[in-house]
Amino acid sequence: MTEPDPARSREQRKQDVLNRLRRDEDAWVATASPDGVPTLVPLSFLWDGDTGTLVMSTRRTNPTAVNLTSGGPIRITAGPTRDVVLIEGEARLVEGTDLPAATGDAFSAKLRWDPRNSSSWVFLHITPHTVRTWREVNELADRDLMLDGTWLV
Repeated sequence: MTEPDPARSREQRKQDVLNRLRRDEDAWVATASPDGVPTLVPLSFLWDGDTGTLVMSTRRTNPTAVNLTSGGPIRITAGPTRDVVLIEGEARLVEGTDLPAATGDAFSAKLRWDPRNSSSWVFLHITPHTVRTWREVNELADRDLMLDGTWLV
């Protein structure tokens, strides 16, 4: 069994998280119904570094959107199992016509599709409250990078 790489500093892990959010296109999104029925789906995303939010889109009738209309929390995971980024936050539904044009244009350019013109789709505007990241057990102790919406580094 090989030894894990040395633990990264919190500063390095924050930079790695921000790089992943800018570069990656897809993440796993978890919500739950008011009855506690979980839903886990992959969705494409845009990281809006100016506002520190994630933007995703899904059909308004999909369980993910329906769960959020009832005020449920949201969890997002990005990266492979040996380089986890776990984000917990709150999401609000935004109609395509209400999405700022610059955000919609950036979403469309990054992901090569534009759901703004269909009434079947809504956007999820996600504000992170907690961000955790780790690769191996040696990074678990300092995995919290954001708490209560504030970066710790």
